Amino acid sequence: MKKIPKTPEFLIDLLNARSPSGFEYEAQTVLDKYLKPAADLYEKDTLGNRIATLNPKGDPTLMLAGHMDELGLMVRYINDKGFIYFDTIGGHDLSIIAGRRVKILTTQGPITGVTGKRAIHLMTDEERKKVPVLHELWIDIGATDKKEAQEIVSIGDPVVYDHGFEILRHCRATSRAFDDKAGCFVVAETLRRVAKKKAQLKAKLVAVATTQEEIGVRGAVPSTFSVNPHIAIAVDVGHATDHPECDVKKYGEFYLGKGPIISRGPNINPFVFERLIASAKKLKLPYQIEAEARPTGTDARALQMSRSGVATGLVSIPLRYMHTPSEVIDLEDLENTVKLLEEFTLSLKPKEYGIW
Repeated sequence: MKKIPKTPEFLIDLLNARSPSGFEYEAQTVLDKYLKPAADLYEKDTLGNRIATLNPKGDPTLMLAGHMDELGLMVRYINDKGFIYFDTIGGHDLSIIAGRRVKILTTQGPITGVTGKRAIHLMTDEERKKVPVLHELWIDIGATDKKEAQEIVSIGDPVVYDHGFEILRHCRATSRAFDDKAGCFVVAETLRRVAKKKAQLKAKLVAVATTQEEIGVRGAVPSTFSVNPHIAIAVDVGHATDHPECDVKKYGEFYLGKGPIISRGPNINPFVFERLIASAKKLKLPYQIEAEARPTGTDARALQMSRSGVATGLVSIPLRYMHTPSEVIDLEDLENTVKLLEEFTLSLKPKEYGIW
């Protein structure tokens, strides 16, 4: 049996940080604690991105991007009985929202609530077959009326699922927000490790924890413009298709525990793709290749099209049950992704700009 790796405290702290898009305060605090001390320069911007630079006079400029935001909900209405109705932040499966414990992030601190809907016993046969619409769901905080609820909850307060980190078996772990706390961790941890080998570093390395990816890769747009990299790699999660009811003919064949997923296609620069493969082979790391026939649904699409164009790559950590409260990854894939990007970073030489 393989030895179970110790889960880094940095990763646990990121997962515990509640950071729905536009409200990334807690994740920012974690990054300020762990990432800032390793950087030569550390910056913040108006969208809340965290930008850490190592070897600022190096060449080429390499940007690594992983988003710190997660799915969430947002309070939009409180009825006379104190029940809270909400909108969604990011792409949710409405069929799994009900029956969850949540935290409402109020100005007075987190408030516990439960997402509710009409019980199955009170539905007709036809109603039981339908996915609920958003206005048929609510949050119950135990308030007796609107006035009591309004004393602690405000319109616009963000909400997150209250599902924490837990090891399943071996190297498999579950948590909410592995999308994309896993990628955010990898980007930051890569800089932290490269900082210990700074004498070998030729490139300027910029690790960016981006905001608002889940609502349109918004944080990546101004941060890439500001960094102005020659090469950029987005680190996100990708669909593991090794579970029941997933058609690999439609979605490709990807497994937990078989290494990071390296994307190939129009969004991906050939030099970056080939160097990532070479780096994996040099370290004898397992890896998987994904065909992406169009711009990806990740920060990579913003990275590539910044300014006059950026040589872009995408590396994904295999993940099951994306955009649910209990996503699953393999911690060895996480570690191997860090190793891959560390090797890629240290392999870059001056004037290697990905021009082809």
